[in-house]
Parts: sequence; structure tokens; C-alpha cells
Amino acid sequence: MASTGGVKLGSDFDEARTRKINAEAEIAELNLAQIHGTLVVADDVVKAWDDVLGAMKTKILSLPSKGAPVLSTETDTTVCKNILEDLVNEALEELSNYNPRINPTQANVETVEEETKPAKPAARGRPTKISKMKK
Repeated sequence: MASTGGVKLGSDFDEARTRKINAEAEIAELNLAQIHGTLVVADDVVKAWDDVLGAMKTKILSLPSKGAPVLSTETDTTVCKNILEDLVNEALEELSNYNPRINPTQANVETVEEETKPAKPAARGRPTKISKMKK
């Protein structure tokens, strides 16, 4: 017969120990799911949605200022409708590519820099006399 450590099976202490072990196992499973990326923290989801909705609000609020100069010269309602549709579609296209993990003000700069900069060759051998003189 297995030892129970002096605890009578079915006692309150035994039940508490079982609950504790089960809770620890559940916490370990949740931590593992978070590490594997199958579980996210609710605060992170709320922050991401705040970012997405903030970007959407900004895009929608910019439509009148982008469209007003173009629409003010038009008299044909069909042309005005097409211009507005184009502006809305442009905003929706930009939002469909939105990534809340990337700062939109730095995303284009980093991409351009990476594409235009040539790779530096790795330094090899001993330093030359010129590089010694600069120090």
C-alpha cells in the first residue's frame, strides 16, 4: 500500500494538496501555451485592439481633409462618388496592411535603409597602418 505521508485519505489536507498540485499543473500548461504562442495575455490583446482602432480612427478622420480639395472642383456627383470610393478603398488598403507591432513612422525608414545599404564585408586580418593612425 502506498504511503500517504501520515495523511488520512479523503481529509481536508489531502483535498487541498490535490487542488494545489492541479493548479500548479494548470499554470505550467498555461505558461507552456504562452511560450508556444497559442495563448496570449488579455492585456496584450486589448493593447493591440486599441492600436488597430486608433489607426482606423485616424484614417477615417483624415478622409475629409484629403478629399475636400479634390471634391471642391467637381460638379458631377458620379465623379465625386468615385473619388470618395477611391479614398475609402485607399484607407482600407492601408489598414489591411497595418501591423500594431510595427511603429508606422519607422517601418518605411527601416525597410528603405535595409534595401539600399550594401552589406559590409567582415573585417579580416590585422589592422592597417591608416586605421592605427586614426585612433
